[in-house]
Amino acid sequence: MTKIDLITGILGSGKTTFLLKYARNCIDRGENIAILENDFGAVNIDMLMLQELKGERCRLEMIAGGCDADCHRRRFKTQLISLGMQHFDRVIVEPSGIFDMDEFFDILHDSPLDKWFGIGSVLTIVDSEMEEHLSPQMEYLLGSEAACCGKIVISKLRGEADSELVQSILDHVNRALEDIRCDRRLTLRDVVAKDWESLDDEDYRLFGSAGYRGSSYVKKFSPEDIESSVHYFMHIAIPRECVEQLIADIFADESCGRIFRIKGALPAENGWLKINATREKTETAEVSEGQPVLIVIGDNVSRERIDEYLKPLNTDSEYVSI
Repeated sequence: MTKIDLITGILGSGKTTFLLKYARNCIDRGENIAILENDFGAVNIDMLMLQELKGERCRLEMIAGGCDADCHRRRFKTQLISLGMQHFDRVIVEPSGIFDMDEFFDILHDSPLDKWFGIGSVLTIVDSEMEEHLSPQMEYLLGSEAACCGKIVISKLRGEADSELVQSILDHVNRALEDIRCDRRLTLRDVVAKDWESLDDEDYRLFGSAGYRGSSYVKKFSPEDIESSVHYFMHIAIPRECVEQLIADIFADESCGRIFRIKGALPAENGWLKINATREKTETAEVSEGQPVLIVIGDNVSRERIDEYLKPLNTDSEYVSI
């Protein structure tokens, strides 16, 4: 029977970064795996980030988005049937940050998938830099994903985890569970809080056998109702001295939408300027590798309005926004 893992997390939590590390460890252990990018949107940039895994022991598949929920479910099931017939050791599913958890469990109970797949783990990635107060829709997604997870994996920690920070994140998740009337409450035993650079084989074995919980909760939103989205602004070259003011202006302009995060990288004199910005702070760092893209995450994001800020400063003629 093929093990199937689900890696969840709200928009910008770090799912794809975690998946790269987790899948690489599976491959290094000799497993034959498939990765299914189950994206509800019409564009999936994350698939490009996973290309380095593709090879003899790893197959990449994507469900094209841009359709209604019923169509999406049919495509999801069809892809899983195809993968099930090929007898992989493990299939890892990464959905978009907007996902109905019931879809995963319901489809796996359908014939013939119930005979081919066994759930290995449901892992929920939670951003250590997550805002204290999210939109109601994002709070719902955070709670609904945590309700069923085998482990919460905290992302973007540097060095040893701060116990007060971890407890604060746990309290936030439990408030989200309470808000959807879920009886489950998570404890520190349900959390993996480590710098991902220090993860070892024991950690990865734990991830692969974390299981899941069959928790019930009130479904406050459907994927079609979620107003949050991710937009990609690619081929950007902006003078460094303009970057922080540009980001501050986008956050301040309500016509751009309710922006949660702006992240990405821009060309710099000696490499790349990595950017990670929230309403509270903008962090930049020089790094040796990157790609010219800004990723904007938020509610009711106006791509056209953000274009108006970026285009006058951008010197790359191949600029495109999605």
